[in-house]
Amino acid sequence: MSARATSFLKSLSRVVKGEVKANAPLGRYSSYRIGGPATVFVPASQGDLLAGLSEAHRAGVPVFPLGLGSNVLLPDDGLDALVVRLGKGLDGVHNEGDRWWLGAGLPAPLAARKTAKQGWAGLHLMVGVPGTVGGGVYMNAGCHGAQWADVVVGVTVAAPTGECRVIPREDISFQYRWSGLDGVIVAAEVRLSPGDPVLLEEEVERLFAWRQAGTPFSQPCCGSVFKNPEPPAPPGWDRAWTAGSLLEAAGLKGTRSGGAEISTMHANYFVNTGSATASDVRSLIAKARASVREHFGVELETEVKIIGPSGAYERAE
Repeated sequence: MSARATSFLKSLSRVVKGEVKANAPLGRYSSYRIGGPATVFVPASQGDLLAGLSEAHRAGVPVFPLGLGSNVLLPDDGLDALVVRLGKGLDGVHNEGDRWWLGAGLPAPLAARKTAKQGWAGLHLMVGVPGTVGGGVYMNAGCHGAQWADVVVGVTVAAPTGECRVIPREDISFQYRWSGLDGVIVAAEVRLSPGDPVLLEEEVERLFAWRQAGTPFSQPCCGSVFKNPEPPAPPGWDRAWTAGSLLEAAGLKGTRSGGAEISTMHANYFVNTGSATASDVRSLIAKARASVREHFGVELETEVKIIGPSGAYERAE
């Protein structure tokens, strides 16, 4: 059943306390500002989330969890899956010494700032990572040499049936930009290291300023489009061995497809110039991959998650 079916909308609205939005344009929930209509459920609490998941499972409706909408390319025709928007109500934060519990809906940059301000290091390096705690843990996001796998102790995950369990770090198969976790991430427990709050806050501001100056976050984008290629770089390569440097060396900065453009500031950021569709971005991804393959024999792998109508991930062409 589609989450847009009238019968499901009625049954879901009866069992949850949070907001249920029918035919909501997904562009409002995507950092790309791209995406067609969907039913969006904004749970009021963890218990409300579990009630909504249970109802979707009973009705045979697939679920697609969404935080701040970075790192995803949502379909032009919208989603039949129920979009579970994780934010207020699931954004709590507290600690006991070096152990911190973070709600999945908490923005990762805010988690970085809150922990640094209280003198705890580890997450402060994530200040430049767009998205939420849940999305960051799910994809093992990172920057400045840090990743979520470095600090995670355990992750609370809700199954499609609406049941929760805590998965310890040793049972999570973290890899580069991948966790292998299934279900909806509800919260994460992390262990941080003590530090000087003044120095940590200074480093947070420096890293944030560096990130803002070097990436086009003033335009709608998803963050990095491609994962960095596996090392080593070939002999004679005289620049950083990254997806961005390969795209730039292939002369792709400023390349367009419809309303989508490879940023002239950072080649691994594809921006929506105002009228881009998901089809435009997919076309640009295909063009960029083909060019890098032709020039350097490297097959770039997408970091952005391309989402199909059912909420399932689709491979880039």
